[in-house]
Amino acid sequence: MNILYWILGIAVLITLWVIWAYNRLVTLSYRAKEALSDIDVQLKRRYDLIPNVVETVKGYMQHERQVFENVTMARAKAISLGDPPAGGLNEKAKAEDVLSLNLKTLFAVAENYPDLKANANFLDLQRELADTENKIQAARRFYNGNIMELNTKIDAFPANLVAGRFGFSKMEFFGVESQTEKEPVKVKF
Repeated sequence: MNILYWILGIAVLITLWVIWAYNRLVTLSYRAKEALSDIDVQLKRRYDLIPNVVETVKGYMQHERQVFENVTMARAKAISLGDPPAGGLNEKAKAEDVLSLNLKTLFAVAENYPDLKANANFLDLQRELADTENKIQAARRFYNGNIMELNTKIDAFPANLVAGRFGFSKMEFFGVESQTEKEPVKVKF
């Protein structure tokens, strides 16, 4: 009879642990999805700001047509990948990096136009865009941190037994910044 209690007690403990591990994986999965949603919110904010920046700058910079086209094409490509991204998160991250690089080029070229730099509307938009870029980076770090925790839990023993049994799979990191984003912006006249 004593052995039966031991076996029953061990079975209850294992069941409780499986329930705890499952719930932890569900929580981590939802946290990761929420973090990805935060990235999407900030990207949408940036997409909405870019046309205003381009229109404000166009009036001052008539000879910089290529810069405007590059920003517009990069924005269109980033938006076209959709949610969830058609080419995966790494493809989305690359498109976002290209867009960031083109925006940096736009602002670098804008430095050559003193009247534009003094325009209050342009300065407000530039501040908003810089704030949004910072929020995007913070959202990326938050997302990748949650993905790291989820993927580690999925791989670590014994939680990997529960993860495999209930169909939890690893999620993709939101790509690290490209090498081009680490380089200084090159402005050609």
